[in-house]
Amino acid sequence: MTTPDIVVLPDAAALVDAAAALLVSQAEASLVARGSFALALAGGSTPRALYQRMAAQPLRENLPWAHTLLFWGDERYVPPDHPDSNQRMAREALINHVPIPATQIFPPPVSGEPQADAASYEATLRAALPGEPPCLDMALLGMGADGHTASLFPGTTALDEHERLVAATFVEKLEAWRLTMTYPLLNKAALLVFLVAGPDKAEAARAVLRPRDGDPLLPARRIEPQGRLVWLLDAAAGRLL
Repeated sequence: MTTPDIVVLPDAAALVDAAAALLVSQAEASLVARGSFALALAGGSTPRALYQRMAAQPLRENLPWAHTLLFWGDERYVPPDHPDSNQRMAREALINHVPIPATQIFPPPVSGEPQADAASYEATLRAALPGEPPCLDMALLGMGADGHTASLFPGTTALDEHERLVAATFVEKLEAWRLTMTYPLLNKAALLVFLVAGPDKAEAARAVLRPRDGDPLLPARRIEPQGRLVWLLDAAAGRLL
């Protein structure tokens, strides 16, 4: 099992500071190694704060936008202009404010049939990224109070996917379709960073990072990348660690 670096920070602002520092260092290393930086974005309020930081100086100037490729770890099955769309959030908080070429932005398709859209996004990833399976330089992840990450929810078939890189998954409790990157793709990433904030995440964080006998195998616990795994938690989310 990959041994994670666990960092508990005083508050959400310090969490964003730490995430920004990791992002800059990984972008620089990837640029030197491969000439590009492939980043998978997450949804949620904590990533939004990070994206706003990336869109402001000094990161707006210092990040290698001309060589950055943007993907999404998951997406809700809603139109791109819908208030719940992860793509819309990322565009409003980040993309609309930085000089990244439009041809290097790869949002998941959500306008057709879910299984076909999942296959289409996998083809996009394979065409844009090197390796087999393709390798992301960095992926940002959140975690829900139920232990889900990306759209890998407890009890869904996507958890058992070993071949496909992107899955269409129907989440019963939400009565909604999602597209999500799967473990074969996420676990190939060079760097995976969890951004976890809020007291409602504390028990799930404890069950993932300090599991006890009888704890369920939560989806976030199955993130075991070949590269580096970092958990950034604010004090409320990390209080049981």
